[in-house]
Amino acid sequence: MRRPLKILWKIVRETIQTILIFAVLGASWTAATYVTRFVYNWTGTPPWDYAVQLIDLFVGVIIFFLCMLVVGMFFKHRQMAMLNAITDAMRRISQGDFSVKMDEHQWRGEFRMIASGINDMAGELGRMETMRQDFISNVSHEIQSPLTSIRGFARALRNPRLTEEKRARYLEIIEGEGRRLSQLSDNLLKLSSLEGDQPAFERARYRLDGQLRAVVLAHEPQWLAKRIQVDLDLAEVEIEATEDLLSQVWTNLLHNSIKFTPEDGMITIVLKAGEDGAEVTMTDTGVGMSDSDQLHIFERFYKADKSRNRAAGGSGLGLSIVKRIVDIHQGRITVQSEPGKGSAFTVVVPYKSSGDTKQ
Repeated sequence: MRRPLKILWKIVRETIQTILIFAVLGASWTAATYVTRFVYNWTGTPPWDYAVQLIDLFVGVIIFFLCMLVVGMFFKHRQMAMLNAITDAMRRISQGDFSVKMDEHQWRGEFRMIASGINDMAGELGRMETMRQDFISNVSHEIQSPLTSIRGFARALRNPRLTEEKRARYLEIIEGEGRRLSQLSDNLLKLSSLEGDQPAFERARYRLDGQLRAVVLAHEPQWLAKRIQVDLDLAEVEIEATEDLLSQVWTNLLHNSIKFTPEDGMITIVLKAGEDGAEVTMTDTGVGMSDSDQLHIFERFYKADKSRNRAAGGSGLGLSIVKRIVDIHQGRITVQSEPGKGSAFTVVVPYKSSGDTKQ
């Protein structure tokens, strides 16, 4: 609806401008006639009509261009004011001031488009700066916590009266915090490598059900240690994808399920061939999440229960990596959860890479 109105307004505006130009031209011709007649009263009228018309035309053209010059100087002043405002806005943005807001409604035509573009750019850069600051703050906080623990327990180890049992316990904590720092660094590197419009990864066809079984078996010591029952219902499904990346998806999801499922709980993994792609649903009987937490769990460093996650050694990056990998494969991931009743993550991965169709 807006586009036809813009086209109509442009036609009306150009029509009015054309009419004004002809009006100025007519007024200039009329003024030239009166000027020459006034002059002829003193000098006398030339004997030839052609000469009279030629003189009137010449004087009219001069008056017309003088009028256009005055109008041009007026609009030039306005254009210079607009250019100065644009230059000032760009200078403020270059200095890191992203609160720039130009009034688009005061300008017209191309200048309004430029003002709108500057406002959009300032807003986007402001959001990116906020994300950058939050990211640095979160990374600093995540690094500071294990470093504080390592420093504190290393200082405690200097106590000569420390028992061997406590010494072993402190060394175990230091080792765990070191692993946590290593995991944080590894996850940050993974996120960095996955960033970009469309990273280039080699894809191949393979059996997804076989990959899921391999991931479950690789985590057997963890779920057996908590006496968790893992139930598999896997259809034979073949997809075209980056095997290593998707293995990271199932590993992170299964790791979360094991971490937040209490002892003697259950994890169910179902794979079926859906209409849009292979559909994997991983359901656990863990602690679950609130509706508000479900809106943010794929954000970097977000933790539904910060105290519990910290005790378990989480960094809040695992699900961010999962979401990014699923997006790279043009898939989708959803979650259904309720506090105290567990969570169910569903991942849909297309059967073939972008541009292909399902066989």
